[in-house]
Amino acid sequence: MTKKQESAKKKTKYKVRNWAEYNQSLINRGSLTLWITPEVIASWKDQRPKQRGAQFEYSDLAIETLLTLKYLLKLPLRGVQGFAHSLFSLLEIELSIPNYTTLSRRGKKLAVTVSQTSKKVKHIVIDSTGLKVYGEGEWKVRKHGYSKRRTWRKLHLSIDPETQLIVMAKLTSNSVDDGQAGKEMLEEMETPPERVTGDGGYDKRKVYEVCQARSVKEVIIPPQSNAKIWQHGNRKAPPHPRDENLRYIRRHGRKKWKREHEYHQRSLVETGMFRFKNTFGSDLQSRCEANQQTEALLKCAILNRLTDLGLPDSYAVVNV
Repeated sequence: MTKKQESAKKKTKYKVRNWAEYNQSLINRGSLTLWITPEVIASWKDQRPKQRGAQFEYSDLAIETLLTLKYLLKLPLRGVQGFAHSLFSLLEIELSIPNYTTLSRRGKKLAVTVSQTSKKVKHIVIDSTGLKVYGEGEWKVRKHGYSKRRTWRKLHLSIDPETQLIVMAKLTSNSVDDGQAGKEMLEEMETPPERVTGDGGYDKRKVYEVCQARSVKEVIIPPQSNAKIWQHGNRKAPPHPRDENLRYIRRHGRKKWKREHEYHQRSLVETGMFRFKNTFGSDLQSRCEANQQTEALLKCAILNRLTDLGLPDSYAVVNV
């Protein structure tokens, strides 16, 4: 048997060290007390100062809670209205429930905070994935091919590899490139990270410019295969970080560059996108673009709440 056949026969498997804690966290994800707390009930009615015209009856927190249940339980708007009404009746809570039109209208302008942590994020990994708005399923495509009526959005995520929490999220049309969305997310971060890791789609001048403007110390983005030096060494300006990466790759190879710069941590953002689609599916329920923005951000916030409950601590086991 050759070495290649031997390596193919040996398959790496993973075992979980903290199975008891992780198993309990999976059980806790189904608890309604995680989503409807006494603080939510106390802040159900809108408490803002009076305004001209009609007054808000329900607080933003009430709208956010019901929309969270909608996307968590995969209910239609009418379904979440009925679910909340029956839940409040069983709990003997004498509060009115906003109807489905109110949920849809208020959801367009709802301000959603994805990450609740106040801890400074030192390192983020960024990437994007597609979410379908409407179109055919796999069976129809295989039998009859694609039709023209297909629309999808791009969800751009930046994840903290230490906690695996989503730091920022951005939903754009499918025509927006990764570099532009990555630039905007870095600009919108209150405190810039010390290190940014992304794939070759972020090898753009605008990404490096915002990183330099915000004093990001390390930019781990592999230059494209046909990359050229942007700033030659005879200039008085300090070396460009992208050119330093390119020179290192030319001297030592791309594989060693990835290993030395821990580029493999970028796979954690792909794990985050897998968890997102495994939890909510790859479709967007909303049809209005403003509601789609709220839906994507709420789903990211839900995923962070689930991640906070606990993650598996796994280790590799080589199967001989």
